[in-house]
Amino acid sequence: MAFALSPSLSLARNRITCFSNNRHVTPAKVPATSATAVEKVMKRLRSVVPIVIASVQISALLPVLDYVAPSHAGAVLYSPDTKVPRTGEVALRRAIPANASMKTIQDTLEDISYLLRIPQRKPYGTMEGNVKKALKIAVDEKDSILASIPAELKERGSVVHTSLIEGKGGLQTLLQSIKEQDADKVSVSLASSLDTVAELELLQAPGLSFLLPEQYVQQYPRLSGRGTVEFTIEKGDGSTFSPVGGEQKITATIQIVIDGYSAPLTAGNFAKLVMDGAYNGAKLNCINQAIISDNGVDKNNGYSVPLEIMPSGQFEPLYKTTLSVQDGELPVLPLSVYGAVAMAHNEASEEYSSPYQFFFYLYDKRSAGLGGISFDEGQFSVFGYTTNGRDILPQIKTGDIIRSAKLVEGQDRLVLPKES
Repeated sequence: MAFALSPSLSLARNRITCFSNNRHVTPAKVPATSATAVEKVMKRLRSVVPIVIASVQISALLPVLDYVAPSHAGAVLYSPDTKVPRTGEVALRRAIPANASMKTIQDTLEDISYLLRIPQRKPYGTMEGNVKKALKIAVDEKDSILASIPAELKERGSVVHTSLIEGKGGLQTLLQSIKEQDADKVSVSLASSLDTVAELELLQAPGLSFLLPEQYVQQYPRLSGRGTVEFTIEKGDGSTFSPVGGEQKITATIQIVIDGYSAPLTAGNFAKLVMDGAYNGAKLNCINQAIISDNGVDKNNGYSVPLEIMPSGQFEPLYKTTLSVQDGELPVLPLSVYGAVAMAHNEASEEYSSPYQFFFYLYDKRSAGLGGISFDEGQFSVFGYTTNGRDILPQIKTGDIIRSAKLVEGQDRLVLPKES
């Protein structure tokens, strides 16, 4: 089994692509890649990466904040003002297709995250105004917020809504922390309030908010919501992992949340493979800024999923189309997050993802554009993020093995195509 990184080697871009000897998608022939060829590619990458870092090292001096959509369709890659999510939790929260009132509450609270980063005297007055605005919306729009929740979940929604307003980790507690002008308390209370906002938003979004193309519905599995996959990773050389704050262990656990709201076909195909045990025993390989699974020549389904990317501000994904980040297009699920999970490209066409091969992206702002955006942003089907075990990712080496992969949450949201 041969696979390789297939880069369009330039200072601005590389590609993560799966290669096998199977011709299961298109008739285009791709020659088998030898170990010598892989070594040449990796040597060339090593010679390129320092130049990239040197050309963009000024980005480390510029602020990269949590998120706000670009104000205009400028050259995002080269704009120091670009702001994107920097954790999987923030990206996943913003991807929930929730009620407009809840999104306004979320945006208002996330502004406080930005204000807390100001190194001089904190603008507590502005923060207080933000929380009061969020409280007013939560109270005044209660009926419309709860009306967006399915009948069977309304009781739970009412409890969460009350917790958002009056609970120990809710808006009233956040408001009191701001009045005390204790930045640490504000940070903790804000995180708790945003978690509650996300919980309420998820209750509002039990399924997809758009219709998939009929030909895809008939052909591919789909995930109509969120799922959680747990990997057990084992060292290939018999050494151990060292979790932060824990004891050394032979195996380590990584959890990822996969998002069917923005990538239903990609997440659905991945979830189905996990349930089928396709990744149990798969080997991992470390390449430039990524940990990539083997290409599963003997485990794929004989087809490739179309490239699937949801652009920010849009209501449904684009298929077989990349985004032009230079023109201001950014995805709802950005690649430029440490621990992002995406599918590799199909070996014959970048309009399709590999049917099997995925990778963890090890984002490094030193190798990104001036706006903190990866040079490969908008080019891959990102379908989830590492939420537990991010400290394990840098410890993974080539030859380590996925001992097991399990879909621990979300089986009820996986919809399989009807057999013809």
